[in-house]
Amino acid sequence: MSTLAGQLQKMEAHNSIFESAVRQLPLPVCAAFGAADGPQAVSFANSSRVLSTKDSDSVAKSFPNSVQASGNVVLSSAGANTKAAQGKRVAVLFSGGPASGGHNVVCGIKRVLGKGNTLFGVKPGPKGLLLGNLFEITDADVGNVINTGGFDFLGTDRTKIKSDDQFAQVKATCVKHNLDAIVVIGGDDSNTNAAVLAEFLFKGVKADGSGVQVIGVPKTIDGDLQIGDLLPISFGFDTATKIYSEMVGNILQDTRSSLKYWHFIKLMGRSASHVAIEVALQTKPAVTIISEEVAEKKQSLASIVEQIAQTVVLRSGKGMNHGVVLIPEGLIEFIPEMNTLIAELNDALAHDTAEFAALADDAKSAFVQGKLSADNARLLASLPDYVVRKLLADRDSHGNLQVSLIPTEQLLVDMVKARVKIIDAKVPFDAHCHFLGYEGRCGAPTLFDAAYTYNLGLTAGSLILDGRTGYMATITGLTSGGSPQAIPLTGLLNIERRHGQDEFVIEKALVKMDSPAMTYFVSRRADWSADDLFSSPGPRQLWGTSAYQQPISVALNSGSGSLAFKIG
Repeated sequence: MSTLAGQLQKMEAHNSIFESAVRQLPLPVCAAFGAADGPQAVSFANSSRVLSTKDSDSVAKSFPNSVQASGNVVLSSAGANTKAAQGKRVAVLFSGGPASGGHNVVCGIKRVLGKGNTLFGVKPGPKGLLLGNLFEITDADVGNVINTGGFDFLGTDRTKIKSDDQFAQVKATCVKHNLDAIVVIGGDDSNTNAAVLAEFLFKGVKADGSGVQVIGVPKTIDGDLQIGDLLPISFGFDTATKIYSEMVGNILQDTRSSLKYWHFIKLMGRSASHVAIEVALQTKPAVTIISEEVAEKKQSLASIVEQIAQTVVLRSGKGMNHGVVLIPEGLIEFIPEMNTLIAELNDALAHDTAEFAALADDAKSAFVQGKLSADNARLLASLPDYVVRKLLADRDSHGNLQVSLIPTEQLLVDMVKARVKIIDAKVPFDAHCHFLGYEGRCGAPTLFDAAYTYNLGLTAGSLILDGRTGYMATITGLTSGGSPQAIPLTGLLNIERRHGQDEFVIEKALVKMDSPAMTYFVSRRADWSADDLFSSPGPRQLWGTSAYQQPISVALNSGSGSLAFKIG
């Protein structure tokens, strides 16, 4: 075997030159934790901030133990924990879709727990917790997965724990493995589940009557888990948007080179347009649709098509028969007439699940139309078959329409093409469709996400050693050194309609029309439409000139004076 062949074989199984180097990447750590490789746990004390929602009274009745214990008060770090618990047995799991940096959360928990406590991994996700699939995480495991992308170390799934049988299974797992705490790493739905578990496991789990602590960690590339200055962004968002921005920048460069194509690019982000606006700020394309703006202005599907078509004609008049249109994944749910249709579909499908499932595919549309109001039945009948099929597809485990399956980008291309032909038949319009989703979820984390998640893990572990339950770990002050804090999960809960009934959920954070990021975007988009002012931000960097860049939208919304983040 040649020397090169031997080197190539050594690069297999997550040992590429990059992966081997990134494991050695030093991570900045909040001063409260001390050294990155030998962090110390911190204790927590009540701050002056109390959280509430419109449904806080109902939450207090359904989560009496959690609310009484926390008072819905935010916790702030209060120095080194000199009395940190020992002998704790802690389980950690991933829940929902992957997001870059998840492995570093696990590494942070393991390192702050130290040798006096035991950390178990759960495979895969909440389902693994039900089945009791636990294994002990070692220091060697931490060294192998730190700063690497994906959720493959533990795996993940979207099981929602809500039935009596499921709660009994969780309790059995806790008893069998003598667990003291569980860490749930997930998005808004998963942290809602963490709040439910914290209440269920609050007491009476072990023989002595004690309970099992539950701590949440905020994850989602969609960026729709935000709580003002307490949680400026969820982890994974920065990595995903930088990956998407590189790809969109490349395509923008291609449009200027080939001079003949429009590219309609759908970006992941089911319920909010944070990803779309961040990528737009990074790349400056001709058109970016913001779902929340569509909803606020009550724009119809036809008006969105008109907006894009007019831009196509405008640019063509300047000799530019090319451009890029960014489309949020969940756009279709924000178009008023479509939102009304989807809401009625969700209720109809929830109440007639068995009967609907038994039908042949070609009979499902007619069956559902008979359950809808006249206006919605007509709207459903007017849509292309390729859209209708996806609107009637199975909902996910949380009751959500799987908007990633709906080819909104193709629908817009077809409608824009027809409209441009009516406006001016001489305007050329050739289009390509793209969906950038899974490409951004599992890349090696940016330095921002790598540092952020490691410190979130240190915070989650510290909360466990401080005896806390029912909180979500957070790091504030991301441009001024970083400070570990904890958000009471019950202080975030609202009542929302799911599966045809009311359920407690953490409300998704949408793009605000008066936010600094949106205000800046609106001030520049007309110029981006009228000319090629795009930027190609290039690949994400861990050591280079842009390594310390935080998301542009986060910098704008937090009032930062620059794009640089600073932890430690």
